[in-house]
Parts: sequence; C-alpha cells; structure tokens
Amino acid sequence: MYAVLSCLAYEHNLFLVVVAGALCFIANAGTVVFAARARQANDRSRYGWVIVSGGAGGFGIWATHFVAMLAYDPGQLFTFNLSLTLLSLGIAFLATFAAGLLAVLFTGKSGAVAAGLVFGTGVSCMHFTGMAAIEFGGLIVWSQPLVIAAIVTAIVMSTTAFLMILKGGLANNILAAGLLSLGIVFMHFIAMGAATLVPGFGILPEDGMLSKPLMLATIIAVSLSLIGSGLAVATITGRAARSSKASEANFQMLVRGVTDYAIYMLSPEGAVSSWNAGAERAKGYRADEIIGQHFARFYSDEEQARGLPEQALATARTTGLFEAEGRRYRKDGSWFWAHVVIQPVLDDDGVLAGYAKITRDITRQRQDTDRIASVTQNLDLALENMAQGICLFDREQRLVLTNRRYGQIFRFEEGALKPGMTYREIVALGYRTSFADAAEAEARAEQHYQRNIAAINSRQEALLHRLSDDRTIRIDFSYLDQGGWVSTFEDISERIRSEEKIAFMAKHDSLTQLPNRPALMEYLEAEVRNAESEGGHVAVVGIDLNKFKQINDQFGHAAGDAVLKEIAERMNSIVRPHEMFARFGGDEFVAVKRYGDLAEVSEFLDRLSDAFGQPIQIEVHRLSPGASMGVALYPHDGASPDALIANADLAMYRAKGSLSRDICFYDIEMDEAARDRTKMAEDLWTAIEQDQLRLHYQVQKSVATDEITGYEVLLRWSHPERGNVSPADFIGVAEECGAILPIGAWVLREACREAANWPNDYKVAVNLSPVQIAHADMPALVHTVLLETGLKPSRLELEITESSIISDKQRAMNALRSIKAL
Repeated sequence: MYAVLSCLAYEHNLFLVVVAGALCFIANAGTVVFAARARQANDRSRYGWVIVSGGAGGFGIWATHFVAMLAYDPGQLFTFNLSLTLLSLGIAFLATFAAGLLAVLFTGKSGAVAAGLVFGTGVSCMHFTGMAAIEFGGLIVWSQPLVIAAIVTAIVMSTTAFLMILKGGLANNILAAGLLSLGIVFMHFIAMGAATLVPGFGILPEDGMLSKPLMLATIIAVSLSLIGSGLAVATITGRAARSSKASEANFQMLVRGVTDYAIYMLSPEGAVSSWNAGAERAKGYRADEIIGQHFARFYSDEEQARGLPEQALATARTTGLFEAEGRRYRKDGSWFWAHVVIQPVLDDDGVLAGYAKITRDITRQRQDTDRIASVTQNLDLALENMAQGICLFDREQRLVLTNRRYGQIFRFEEGALKPGMTYREIVALGYRTSFADAAEAEARAEQHYQRNIAAINSRQEALLHRLSDDRTIRIDFSYLDQGGWVSTFEDISERIRSEEKIAFMAKHDSLTQLPNRPALMEYLEAEVRNAESEGGHVAVVGIDLNKFKQINDQFGHAAGDAVLKEIAERMNSIVRPHEMFARFGGDEFVAVKRYGDLAEVSEFLDRLSDAFGQPIQIEVHRLSPGASMGVALYPHDGASPDALIANADLAMYRAKGSLSRDICFYDIEMDEAARDRTKMAEDLWTAIEQDQLRLHYQVQKSVATDEITGYEVLLRWSHPERGNVSPADFIGVAEECGAILPIGAWVLREACREAANWPNDYKVAVNLSPVQIAHADMPALVHTVLLETGLKPSRLELEITESSIISDKQRAMNALRSIKAL
C-alpha cells in the first residue's frame, strides 16, 4: 500500500491525475449511457449502441490511462512505442464492446457478471499493454501481488458497476459510472505501484516515439470529442426514444380504449397477438381468450375450408393491403357485417413482423345501404315502368334525368337523350325525328320551345300538346325551389278519344249514330232562338215507320236494326246545312230545318219521302217500310221546342191514321182533338171505378129456322157529362191508354155471369179487341171466368176482327188455339 501511495504522491503530476480521473468518469458515464440505450433498444440498433459504447467509452478509458501515464514522472526519461500504444487502444475498445454486448445479450445477473469480468480483465490488459509501450534506458520490475491486486480490483468493481446498471435508474447509472471510474483508477495506480523502473545504460530510440505534450493534447481532444458526441447522440436519441415510447404508450392507450373499431395485431402466421376494447365489444372475446388463437375463427366454416383467411394474409403480404367486406362471426356464433383492413407490419430490415388488422362493424351502414339501394331500385323500377314520361331539368334548362317512357312517347332513338342536354336541344331533336324537312322541323321546334318556356316562366301547371300523328300529350310542371322543374308527360290520346266518344254517345244514338233526343232538343232550341232574333222560320217533322213492328216480328230484331241503320245512312247523305235528322227511339225520328219560305219545306219533305220510299234490301228480303210524317212550323204552330215536337207528333199520328196521306201538317183542331181524347182516357178509368159501363144484348137468330140461338153483347157508356158515348168513340181511346184490358175483362166476366143464369142454353157472343188478343193472359182470363161463372165453354163465342189477326197473326192464332182448347 505504501508503494502505491508513494508512487501517487511523489511520482505523478497531481493535476494531470485529476484530469485523468475526470476524463475517466466522463468516459465511463458515456459507457453506462450507451449500454442503457443498447438495453432499451429492441431491434438491431442495440448493436450500434454497443459499437458506440466500445468506441467512445473504450477510447475514453484508454485516454484516461495515458493521461495518467503522462502524469507519471519516475525520474527517468521515457517515451511510448506507437504500435503497442495502438494495440492498447484496440484492447480498450474490444473490452468495452465485449462487455456491452454481453450486458445486452444476457439481461440477467449472469450477463452483468460476465460483462464485469470481461470489462475488468480487458481494462487490465489495456493497462499492462500500455505499460509495455514505455521505452527508456532500463527495465521495469513488477510486484506480482500488486499486479494481481490491480486486476482483481478492476474486475470486482466493474462487476459491481454492471450489476448497478442492471437495476436501472439515474442514481444507479451515476453510481455505476463512479464504480467503473474508481475501479479503473484503483487498478491503474495499484498497477503503477507494482512497477519499478530500474535505470540502465540503454539509449532511447528516436523512431516510433511519441511526443508527450502532443500526445496529451491529442488524447484529451479526441477523447472529449468522442465522448461528447456520443453523449449528445445518446441524449438526443434518448429523448426521442422517450418521446416515441410515450407516443407509443399513448397510442396503445388510445387503441385499447377505442370501442368502435376492433384493432389488433396478428403474428406472421395469423395468430392474434394484441386485442383492444373495440375488438372485445365487436367479437365478444376477452384478450386472455383470444390472444394466441388464429384469426380464422372469425370466419365461417365454409370460408375457412375455402382458405379465405390465408388468402387475405397473402393478399396483404403481396400487395401491401387487404380490404374487404363480409360476415364475421362472434364468440356466441352470431355474425355482423364487417369492413376489414389488413396491412403487413415490417421491421427496419423489411422483414415481416406481423399484420395490423382493423375491423369495423358496418351492419347499420350495410342495412342503410341496402335500404337505400332497395329504395333506389324501386324508384328506378317505378320510373322505368310508369305510364308517364318524366324529365328533371336544372335551373340552366339542362336535363338531369329522364326515364324510358319519355323517349317512347316522343319516339326518340334509344340512348339519344343524355344528361346535360338543354331543353331546346331535346325539342329540336324531337322535331327532327318527326319532320324530314330540316327548316320546317327547326321552325316548329322554336315555336314549341318558346310556347313551353313561356308557360314555364309563368309557372303554368299544365298544358296539352297535339302531335303530328294526332296523339295528345298532357304536360304537367312541378317547379323546384332551387330552380329547374320536373315535367311529367302523359299520352292521353285514348282518354281524349274516350271522352270524345262519350261526348258523342251522350248526344247520339248508339245504333244508328244519329243525333239523339237531347242533341236534337239542344239544336232545336238554338234554331228557335236564331229564328226569333233574325225573323226566320223552323220546320219540325215527326216521323214514324209504318211497318217496323211487322219487320221485327217477321224477320227478327236484327233485321229491324239493319233497317234503322240503312235509314240513318240515307238521311246522313241527304241532310244539308241548317238541317238535322235525329232518332228519338224505336222507330220514331224527328227532322228539323231552318227555312225562308214553304217551298224549302216542301223540297225537304220530298227528300225525306224519297229516302223512306226506296226499298231496303236485308239479306234476301226486299223491304219497303215507308213512313208517316207530321209537320209543325215555327212560329205558327208553336213558340217552344217542346210545343213544336208535340204538335209534329199530333200531325204524324193523323198521317199514320190516314189511308190516303203520309204527310200531315199540324192544325189547331188536331190539338183540340188530342186534348179531348186525353180527357176521355181519364174518364174511362173513372168509368171503370164508378161502374158507368152497361151491357146490352142483341138477339141472334138462325136464318134457317128464325129461332133464337143466342145474344151478342153490346157495351154502352153512360157518361155523366157526355151522356151515352158510342163504343166507336171510346174503344179506340181505351186501346191507346190501356183501359181496354180491365174493360174487356169486366165485359167478359159480366156477360158470362148473366148468361149462366139464363133459362135456356143460349150462346153469348163477346167481341175481343186486338189488344186483348195480343195480351198473353187472355186464355187464362177466359178459363178463370168460365170457372167462376159456371158457364159452359160451348155457350161462349168470342168474336174478333180481321185486323186483330193481321196485326200479329202468329200471336193471335196461338191465343185462339189456347182458348179453343178450353
């Protein structure tokens, strides 16, 4: 110990010793910092820090040794061998590098002990190699115990220092740096105390020797530069590492806290290596349940069998990204729609380290998308299948959208209409399609455009457009708040034709297409007004076919309809302006003519007579129905349309009853006779109710024997005002008003009742009206009366006129056969 202290006190420059000690501490502090950085690095950068530690720390330790050697003054002139000096530097570097490498590779105490052993041994080797580099005129004698003590001291303190580094923390790192520094210093001065320089007679070599001042300045400058640079780099990278670690920690906290996204890592083989709250929420697995499991379990069995998970990883690995949407399965077996992104994660050397996988639950979005798609599809289907064409134009009059029906209505070629076309261009295209003449098409297009734009600018709601092919298109406009409009186009041609047909049928007869009663009355009212204001005249002709009923009965109603149609065609061919021919119903017609003098009326009647007089060919039958006509003139025969029609009817019935005339003009007597017949018809019904009718009997005798054979019933009417009315006066009226049926039944019943009480079996003869014969219940009435009165059928004679059979021969014969069978 004395030798060591003596060497330090008397053979060293204490200032340089302090400098060496400070340099040693700085170097070892750098070594500790670099080693800590190497331990913190988790990739190949740790080896870089080990190299930095070996370089800067090793050089600093070597510099400490040689500064201390420069402080050594044994009283002998000496210098240093360059080769051995450089070798000692290399040993210092290798020792520091090897110790750092062991500390990094072996993170436990064994690594720290090994590092301390290598470091202490290496530093000792560096020292003794450096001592061997001393050259002077003598030799060095070593104290073996002190040499061993120096080496042991270096190893023990170095090992202790590396164990302190293992604990981590700033205080432990400072203490470790101090221990390393003390170990080196103690080792140096113990070793220096073990050396004794024995002078000799040798001569110092001049070549290969280093100047002490130059060596001192160089060593201190280089050492401080290396150590300072290393510490600066370590400080900067340490801060960056801490910042990165803090950012990574914050990111990890963020990832773990995200619940809307499943974010987790996969190993290169596809096993789950991390798990966040979003993943647990989305898939139902806790981290301890899923980490280490292959992510294929999130796929269906079928998808796993098809190798889809492996294909996803392969795509991510080869293209840098895998992105897809599909079903992903939870822990409970349920599934959700997921948007999946997988990206490969590479280390600094480009080697695959795993995969980052992000899964987002898009079930709600998918449902919304499907709903929107469904609505859109339905809207498209509705647009494409609606009966109306539709166009949407923006505020610049450009087409935004349209449907197929619009093109069909205006017969555009498929694909001719494109979004962005102006309304003017579309109109022009439509007219070019319809008109071969370009100039005419352009003129019509401009006219159409200006008319429709004016309607749009005035915010008109609808308009009608008549096409050249006689179709009618209704255009409805709906205006948008932001400008522009929607046009709806509907082909209403059929509706217009239907409405026109309905309007036509409302005023025309469905069979003959002639004007009907309402149409004629409207026309007649207008003509009467004109005649009244202009002082003109109007003739009204009532017409009835003479043999129409016989035609229907003999040839059928189809033949009757054919006759009516033929007459309608004839009348349409002869009717002139200010004339009308209408069907009132059945076989009744009315003609109207405005005239100036009676000659025009006469000519009109001649035309009508000729038309009705011409035979009508129905299949093989040649028919000549003829017609009876009655004429009433305005204003002489009536001032209103109703009066004229009624008076023309009266005149027509007179003509119908005449055997010599087919045309009769109305006169006032007709009206009085008609009123009298109407009053008589009313009185007949009263006569039935008040028992005003009486039966008289006229004797019937045999011409051969002059004996009484029976009695003929004679009907008499004792009217309270008219007195006794002859059957000739009221039977016709009774037939017209229908009273003949109850009167005839009363006569038959009363005659049979009285005849049944006669003492002799005289016959009773009762006349039957043609109306009675035509009535279907006549045979039943006769049968009932005979049963009620008890009169033998053989005593009842029914007398009928020839006209009864002629008017409807078949029905009359059937009725008579039925009665005879009684």
